[in-house]
Amino acid sequence: MVARYVEVRDTADEIPASFPILEQSVGSLRGRHFLAAFDPEAGWYRACVEAVEHCSEAERALPRMTVPGGDYLRLRLRGEPPSLYEAILPAALRLDAMEERDASRPCLELYRRETEVDVLMPVR
Repeated sequence: MVARYVEVRDTADEIPASFPILEQSVGSLRGRHFLAAFDPEAGWYRACVEAVEHCSEAERALPRMTVPGGDYLRLRLRGEPPSLYEAILPAALRLDAMEERDASRPCLELYRRETEVDVLMPVR
């Protein structure tokens, strides 16, 4: 998948601001796939939207990345925001404790719907 993104530092202070900035560039959220990619070692967090051919100038101005495929461990979280979002870091830490992470690929958060997020950790 190719995505456009807004990058911030992977900190509790900066992450919450990334999606509103992305949403301003994207406009309508209907029918769009949203995710986040983050690299705990490099210290970046990217709020992403699946790239589409017909989009606004503001969206086209965002950088692009290819979301890497491969094997991932997954934890599916269900709940209501904001407590759902607060459960993402503990889920990522739980996954990290289960198996060795493939540090060449970022971890992912797939936003399936407002009340459901998949946390994915790449494995070898």
